[in-house]
Amino acid sequence: MSVLRIDREDPIAILTLERPDKLNALSRELIDELLAAVEGLEAAPETRAVIVTGAGDRAFAAGADIAAMAEMSPAEAKAFSDRGHRLAASIEQSRMPFIAAVNGFALGGGCELALACDFIYASDKARLGQPEINLGIVPGFGGTQRLARRVGVGRARELCMTGEIVDAQEALRIGLIDRVVVGADLMSMARATATTIAAKGPLAIAALKRTILRGQDVPLATANELEATAFAALFGSHDQREGMRAFLDKRQPKFEGR
Repeated sequence: MSVLRIDREDPIAILTLERPDKLNALSRELIDELLAAVEGLEAAPETRAVIVTGAGDRAFAAGADIAAMAEMSPAEAKAFSDRGHRLAASIEQSRMPFIAAVNGFALGGGCELALACDFIYASDKARLGQPEINLGIVPGFGGTQRLARRVGVGRARELCMTGEIVDAQEALRIGLIDRVVVGADLMSMARATATTIAAKGPLAIAALKRTILRGQDVPLATANELEATAFAALFGSHDQREGMRAFLDKRQPKFEGR
């Protein structure tokens, strides 16, 4: 039985985690289905933006599946962590923008899943955090690293070491999320952003994702060279010619991703 629903509303896809009885906790099966879904969407050029959310009104994903983790050996735990890292990397490195629509708890692995996305939109009832320390462990799906890049090293230390869970307004204040909306408006806002981005040139969107991601971990001069290379490469594309011609013709461009 599938634990992930995939709705194709081209040019948008919506991935809904479907374990509401377990607060959409990230089991091996759910992670594997997410990996397969991302791979499949990556190969579908008609899909240009993806929204990730949770089933029900209580949780986006309330962590990894603790019941499944409780008896893991160190080797099994490493394999589970590697699986989560592969998922996060596949989202982060995708050509498509991913929007996390956090409709409730996003804790532990759920927060890490959101952190791998390009944008995090949250309902006013959302709660986020990395409380793994309360279980005698540390985040295992990239939380220590992506959280620090989002909110700064000091605040990341505090959140991870205390296990503090913050509400949506505090998450917005510290930069953990990008927007807070009334719960009923969450998906419509995520769709609106996804639709706006999907209408842009997909080659340029992919280049933006790649350049921003790679530029974070290199010196500024190297990052600027990455940007200049991406900028120049797009001048060999149909989309660049179409975009500039449409601007000069005072019409909307029709990007084709080539």
